[in-house]
Amino acid sequence: MLAIVDYEAGNQTSVRRALDFLDIPSAITADPNVLLQADGVIFPGVGAAGQAMAELSEKGLDTVLKEMIRLGKPLLGICVGCQILLNYSAENDTRTLGVLPGECRRFDPNWTDEEGRNLIIPHMGWNGLIRQQECILLDNVPQEAEFYFVHSYFPVPSPELVLATTMYGREFASLFGRPGLWATQFHPEKSGRPGLTLLSNFQAYCKEVAHAQ
Repeated sequence: MLAIVDYEAGNQTSVRRALDFLDIPSAITADPNVLLQADGVIFPGVGAAGQAMAELSEKGLDTVLKEMIRLGKPLLGICVGCQILLNYSAENDTRTLGVLPGECRRFDPNWTDEEGRNLIIPHMGWNGLIRQQECILLDNVPQEAEFYFVHSYFPVPSPELVLATTMYGREFASLFGRPGLWATQFHPEKSGRPGLTLLSNFQAYCKEVAHAQ
């Protein structure tokens, strides 16, 4: 079973619908015991980093998430859930979880796209990935696949963590992490077949880890 973190700053329902479509058992929960007993955890997020961190802290879920990661529980952060895995976000000048080194910055409205036009912020819509390292989350995902993005801030993790990048005014990390702790700036649950494949790959990894324990 996969647990979806419920902290009133997420996109839990869309993630749950995607998992239901894949026949993957899941639960939306803020219960630390359920989170710790799940095979893996999905940490979604929409809205602002400051609000998300405040909700996590109020519920004590910041401590629970850090403990799960320390114990090696597989975790997938999505959008704001991806950004606040880093040390700091320029959004609301927020000190974030700090479980992966890096920070989150705002797109510069003075940057231009490939045709010389000023960027529209937020970055919203479909865009591709430029793969930088092998990642099992992308197994059986076509190289040309596109994913759905909605964000005004972008992650800047340590370079060794960058698994795939995307172009929007500048090249930024859109998939980063390490085995068992991944983060996607895009929304796999809203990205059609490529996103569903990524979620299936995450669940398969979680089952493998659970069976090995």
